[in-house]
Amino acid sequence: MRVAPTILHLDMDAFYASAEQAAKPSLRGKPVVVGGLGMRGVVATASYEARRLGVHSAMPMAQARRLAPNAAYLVPRFALYRTVSDQVMELLGRLSPLVEPLSLDEAFVDLEAGGVADDSASARAIGEQLRTVIRGVTGLSGSVGLAGSKMLAKIASEEAKPDGLLLIEPGTERELLAPMSVRILPGVGPATGDHLRRAGMTVVSHLAEAGEAELVRLLGKAHGVALHRMAKGYDDRPVVAERDAKSVSVEDTFDVDLHDRVRVRAEVVRLADRCVQRLRDAGRSGRTVVLKVRRFDFSTLTRSETLRGPTDDPTVVREAAARLLEAVDTTGGVRLLGVGVTGLADYTQEDLFAQAADAEHAAEEAAAADAPDEGEGTVEAAAGAEARASEEPPASRRWQAGHDVRHDVHGHGWVQGSGVGRVTVRFEEPGTPPGRVRTFRIDDPELQPADPLPLVRDPVDYSSWPASLPKSLSGSVPAEGEGEVSSP
Repeated sequence: MRVAPTILHLDMDAFYASAEQAAKPSLRGKPVVVGGLGMRGVVATASYEARRLGVHSAMPMAQARRLAPNAAYLVPRFALYRTVSDQVMELLGRLSPLVEPLSLDEAFVDLEAGGVADDSASARAIGEQLRTVIRGVTGLSGSVGLAGSKMLAKIASEEAKPDGLLLIEPGTERELLAPMSVRILPGVGPATGDHLRRAGMTVVSHLAEAGEAELVRLLGKAHGVALHRMAKGYDDRPVVAERDAKSVSVEDTFDVDLHDRVRVRAEVVRLADRCVQRLRDAGRSGRTVVLKVRRFDFSTLTRSETLRGPTDDPTVVREAAARLLEAVDTTGGVRLLGVGVTGLADYTQEDLFAQAADAEHAAEEAAAADAPDEGEGTVEAAAGAEARASEEPPASRRWQAGHDVRHDVHGHGWVQGSGVGRVTVRFEEPGTPPGRVRTFRIDDPELQPADPLPLVRDPVDYSSWPASLPKSLSGSVPAEGEGEVSSP
C-alpha cells in the first residue's frame, strides 16, 4: 500500500453509448442501447438515460426492448471505439510508462512512476487535467479514481461515475469501504455474494470483523485470505504495463439454431478466418486451436488440438477447427460457435508449409472417403452453394442500425433501420444539429457504406500536456470541490 494516492484508474462513462451519442446529435440526451440486435443479442453498453429505465450491460436485448421500447438500438462500431481508445491510451502514456489497459475504455496508471504526482494535491491536479483533456480531444467524459492501490482506485472511479473524480486518502480506506456492499470487492460475484449473505455478511465491515479464519472456512484458503485482506483495504498489486494475452478467440450466437451440418462447418471456417485475422493484427501466433460449441439445450462443449508449433496460417487453423467439429454431435441444433487459438507466441513456426500440407492432405483424404456416389454430386454441390451463400448477407443486412453511410447528394449519415427493401438514414455529423431523415431503396447506387467520422473535428492541441495544460482548456478545469466527488 502506498502512502500517497498515486495509482489512477480511468473508466470512460458508458463508452460505446456515449461515443454513439457524440457521433449522432439526434441521440444526445436520449436512451441509447448498443449490442447485438438479434433475438439472442445482449446489451454491450447502455447510456445513462437507458440505465435509468433498468437497462444494463449483459442483459438480453429482448428484455432491454421491453424495458425501453423507445430507445435507439444500435450495432457496435468497433472501428470508432478503437480509434477513440487509442487517443485516450496515448494521453495516459504521457503520464507514465506504467499504463495497464483493462479494456478499450479502462486502464490503471502509475503516476508515481511517471514522476507527475507524489502526493494528494499533485495526484488530484493530474486527475482533473486528464478528465478535461480527454473531453477536449475525444468529446467524451471519463471518471477517475485515485488511491494508494489498484483495488481502491477502481472502486473510487466506480463511485465517481458519471464524469467525476474521487480521491481516497491513504488511511481512510477501511472507513470508506465499511458500509459498502461486499459485491464491491474484486472476486465477489453473485454466487459468492449469496454465500456470504447466507452467512450474515452483506457489507465490507462484516468481512473485516469476521476474521480471516472464518472467511477461510467459508470460501477456502486462497479466496478467504485474499478477501479478508481486501476488506481491510490491503492490495499490493503493481501496475503492469504489458498484460500478455493468453488467447485470441471469436464467437457468434445465431438468431436461429443451425441444423444443417454443412452450414455449421461453413460458420466454423468463417470464424477460423476471423480468429486468424485477429491473431495477425496482434502480431502473434498460437499453437493450440480451440473449438467451442453451444448446443440447443445450452450444453457447451470445447475441443482442442495442439499443433507441432505456433502458427498464424489460416489454412492450418481452419482445417484444425474443422477436424475438431467432426468430433462434436450437433444433432438438435447449434446456437453458438466459437474458434480460438491459445499458447500464443511472438513468432511463427518455420515449418508452416509442412503443417499446411498435412492439413490439405487430411482434407483430401476426408474428401475421398466422403466422395458422393454417381447422381449425388448435384445435391452435394447445391448444399455447398447454399452454405456459401449463407455467409454472404443479403443486401438488406448491409445496412445495420447505427452504421455509417454516405449519399452522393445528401452527404454523411447513419442507418436508423432497414427492411422490406428500404433503408432509413438520418443525415447528420458529430458537429452538426440533428439532421433530416430520408428513406431509400436498399440497392440505391448513390448510397454507400462509409467510415466513421472523428467525434471532434478540431481537437484541442494537447502537445504540451502534462507539462502544462493547454490554455484553451485551463479555464474549464474545475476548482477543488467543483464538479467532482471527494472522499470524506
